[in-house]
Amino acid sequence: MCAYAPYDIEHVHVIGYDVVSNRPKVAAYRAPGAPISEYAVESVVDEIAKKLDIDPIDLRMQNAAHEGTKAAYGPKFGPIGLEETLNAIKKTEHWNAPLRKWQGRGVASGFWFNIGGETSVSLTVNEDGTVSLMAGTPDIGGLRASLAAVAADELGVPFDKVRPIIGDTGSLGFNFLTGGSRSAFSGSMAIVEAAKNIKADLCARACKLWEAKPDQVEFSDGAVRPLGALAEKVKPMSIADFAKISGKTGGPIGGLGRINAQGAGPSFGTHLVDLEVDPETGRTTILRYTVAQDAGRALHPSYVEGQFQGGAVQGIGWALNEEYVYGTDGKLQNAGFLDYRMPVASDVPMIDAILVEVGNPKHPYGVRGVGETPIVPPLGAIANAMENATGIRFTELPMSPPKVLKALKDKGLNKA
Repeated sequence: MCAYAPYDIEHVHVIGYDVVSNRPKVAAYRAPGAPISEYAVESVVDEIAKKLDIDPIDLRMQNAAHEGTKAAYGPKFGPIGLEETLNAIKKTEHWNAPLRKWQGRGVASGFWFNIGGETSVSLTVNEDGTVSLMAGTPDIGGLRASLAAVAADELGVPFDKVRPIIGDTGSLGFNFLTGGSRSAFSGSMAIVEAAKNIKADLCARACKLWEAKPDQVEFSDGAVRPLGALAEKVKPMSIADFAKISGKTGGPIGGLGRINAQGAGPSFGTHLVDLEVDPETGRTTILRYTVAQDAGRALHPSYVEGQFQGGAVQGIGWALNEEYVYGTDGKLQNAGFLDYRMPVASDVPMIDAILVEVGNPKHPYGVRGVGETPIVPPLGAIANAMENATGIRFTELPMSPPKVLKALKDKGLNKA
């Protein structure tokens, strides 16, 4: 699904193999399957660019998927932002910065399709005017803040008046898994539905209080407002005003959103990385990293940037160090985190993030899932940078120091 998605290819035929091995069980891990397949494709695209003597970004631009492109896995894309991410990367100072010997620069693009699914939320207006928001999807990256922002916007209340909490199936309806970059996408859609219930209820309460007809009132800017001649007789009532008298106007105020979210917009990203190889040890240092990704609309920009950065760092780990090591006896040699090498803060630079916003027309706020796409391009981008630095094309991962040093020795390049 993901390997060829960034490209507008008229004729494509994909054959996949499911290989069974006697290794530890596996489970979904951030865009499962996509980083590995994209690594191969983006490595080949880079090789083609070199043979044709074409700028690697220009080659990708010439063949980039766009609105109307039929993906290799079937559907036609709606509005997407791949071209915008490529342009954003090419305009950075990073793209044109000079490099020294044993330093290399690589670029790669990636894709994740995103999903929606069953989602339940509840909104309750409390007597003090605050709003309790309960979502059934665990928060793994800033979800509560993002959903609270949507609730505040829909109801016209200050952000700090929304109290988000995470519930479970004992307190809410069924929620699909926390994966597929679906949480903010589907959760915000459900909140819009729940808020509609509250606004309709408040308008009905206002009609009773003001002895008005439904077409004489409307909800806007956080209040029920009288229309026409009625506006001369009564004043608008805010959510806080209704909260104070809820017991006299019908009881507790609340709304439920229970949906099967559809219309998840696919997400594309492009990564740019600079690295340096130590020819004496094979150690690779990431010098600079820039991520550009289409977020649709970023509900909480700083958290979205955090998703971009987190995915990039995990991809760096996959590309350079993370692997299972087995002994001749078939036993796993690095079963603990002491020996399973993952990146830590001192291993990576600050990841620069560029938010591209091409709205998803099937979401009320234009949201796309953003959490999984950023782990897809790093493997290819780093492999391309490694080839640029050493002249060696690595076709296996990770490109760990022992493997890099051996490759350099085999080529007679292990001297500074």
